[in-house]
Amino acid sequence: MFNDPAFLRSTRSAALVGALIAGSVALSACSGGTNTATSESSTSVPADAPFNDADVEFAQMMIPHHEQAVEMADLVADRSTDPDVLDLAARIQAAQGPEIDTLNGWLETWGADSADSADSEMSGMDHSAMGGMMTEEDMSSLEAASGVQFDRMWLQMMLEHHTGAVGMAQTEIDNGEDPEAIALAQDIKSSQGAEITEMEQLLESLATQ
Repeated sequence: MFNDPAFLRSTRSAALVGALIAGSVALSACSGGTNTATSESSTSVPADAPFNDADVEFAQMMIPHHEQAVEMADLVADRSTDPDVLDLAARIQAAQGPEIDTLNGWLETWGADSADSADSEMSGMDHSAMGGMMTEEDMSSLEAASGVQFDRMWLQMMLEHHTGAVGMAQTEIDNGEDPEAIALAQDIKSSQGAEITEMEQLLESLATQ
């Protein structure tokens, strides 16, 4: 399992987390918050609207990103016996489920495409703008694991997933206009940044097992 290329790709050292976050922030600064994938999903925000394209793209991308995090968290109860991992997964479910509802509500209020519709328009493209997303192979490997092996895989994958979310949140903070969307991005950056540190510590404790 640990020799599987897909798994090795997703289990990068936690020491790279800071560099990944910095890279995401630098990329957003260079791109001005616009990426190839989402720019082809028409948002046509009116000039006098209290929100902008960056807000719409943030919601459209963060919804499937959160949905995968919840899916990953759902796997924990049947595969882990580590109380710290179980607790973290429960907190991720409790936080990100309601945020998905909030993001969907904003898209409806803004008259923007739903995340599913936007994803359909980008069906021929990858999800590179949604940093840290797991592939189908990654998820299959995770589902097949159990015990300490699962805990290590899950923490490494969720750490990478959170790092991507922090980068996406920073892009919204830098380029968004809607105050509530920016506030949520700041919350995501803060809470998931703290959870990244927590996962690094948990991985250290599992290194000897």
